[in-house]
Amino acid sequence: MTPNSRHISVLVADDSAFMRTALRRMIESDDALRVVETACDGVDALAKIHKLRPDVVTLDIEMPRLNGLNTLKHIMQQCPCPVIMVSSLTQEGAQVTLDALDLGAFDYISKDLSYASLDIIKIRKELIAKIKAAASSATFADPPAISQLPSVAFSQNPVHARARAPEIVCIGTSTGGPKALQQLLPTLPASFPTGILIVQHMPPGFTGPFAQRLNTLCKIHVREACDHDLIEPGVALIAPASWHMLPFRSGNRAFVQLTKEPGDTLHRPAVDVTMLAAASAFGPATLGVIMTGMGDDGARGMKAIHDCGGYTIGQDQASCAVYGMPRSCAELGLLDSVVPLDALGHAIMHHCRSSRPALATAPLH
Repeated sequence: MTPNSRHISVLVADDSAFMRTALRRMIESDDALRVVETACDGVDALAKIHKLRPDVVTLDIEMPRLNGLNTLKHIMQQCPCPVIMVSSLTQEGAQVTLDALDLGAFDYISKDLSYASLDIIKIRKELIAKIKAAASSATFADPPAISQLPSVAFSQNPVHARARAPEIVCIGTSTGGPKALQQLLPTLPASFPTGILIVQHMPPGFTGPFAQRLNTLCKIHVREACDHDLIEPGVALIAPASWHMLPFRSGNRAFVQLTKEPGDTLHRPAVDVTMLAAASAFGPATLGVIMTGMGDDGARGMKAIHDCGGYTIGQDQASCAVYGMPRSCAELGLLDSVVPLDALGHAIMHHCRSSRPALATAPLH
């Protein structure tokens, strides 16, 4: 969208007339958005994208003649623009959606868009927010001038030096997170000295396949968390969709508890809930990492980690698909280091390499 444009232009591609109408109504309920055209299949979508050059495309995965994945490949090769996939919440739908994110899709939205759904208001808000985030995404915008890039800090600030090496790493992310995590986690060695807790905003059915995919790419072990899983070095636990993940200590070991409470958070799992619990359980031995994502989930948690003497790292603006979550922490002065995605693994290791090989048995001070 150009600076003088009144609307963000959207093209909706779906083989269902009902879905095209439902999506149009949701999108145009916001005055800043306008559906410039709809398409009934991938071939139709490509022709209209070439002609109209919309700011954002919503793309159904299952379409005749040319399915969503193949259409996405052509879009990224011929006329790159932000694409939001419309996905079914099934095991197969999750796998294909993850493939789409690998191919360059900006994000995805649930296909359960029936106006009979009790979640219709939440889904409409999510769709509108993702379209706006996609339209302003740095991925498809002109790169910022060198003078506008944030400074990069790799070493600890001596004024904020830690007496204790990290015993746990908490990572929070949302939009753009699946691709970012696939770049970050494979850089960590099998001998990674602490446990890792990851909160990635995802719908039910997605976190399991995502964890499996990460596990095939990484030297560390990655899996979807189960209630009372042991937190151990070299293992990354991903909070399952619809469940908060809370770390807690028991003697000289630590575990995670899965819970539905608190029930009033915007997201479940919420980054804040996990980080607040980590700060309480591990105190200054906590390392918090905030990555790409919309909104401000994680700001309260990163503040708790910062205030108790833990270390905090934020992904820089230039490498974020959406700079919302790191920005909220940066503006509050909560980040000890700000690094690009391709250096994030190095920054984490820099602060963990002196950690003990297992959780400390001594009480927190």
